[in-house]
This record gives sequence, C-alpha cells and structure tokens, in this order.
Amino acid sequence: MDYVSAIVPPLVMAVFFTVLIVTIIKNQGGANKAKEDAAVDAAFARAEAARQSAAEDR
Repeated sequence: MDYVSAIVPPLVMAVFFTVLIVTIIKNQGGANKAKEDAAVDAAFARAEAARQSAAEDR
C-alpha cells in the first residue's frame, strides 16, 4: 500500500494542474475579452501619461 500513498499526491497535483490549465484556456477571449483589453489599454495610457508628465516636469 505504500505505492498508493506515494502516487496519490502527484496524481492529485496533476489533476489540479490540468483543471487549472483548462480553466485558463476556456476563459481566454469570450465576453470578457473586450473589457479586459480596455482595462489593459487604460492602464497603459495612464502609465504613458504619467511618464510624459514626469518628463515635462524636468
């Protein structure tokens, strides 16, 4: 029975990892893609504005 207790933790981790990867792949794109893209674009715009503002202050 030692082999069963030795194989269970890696097997559980492998199943969990597979479920995680499948979930990530399924959530790529879809209805939230435009909202996520807009949030990233807004963050980049804020960072660029802050960089330009800091450059003008010098």
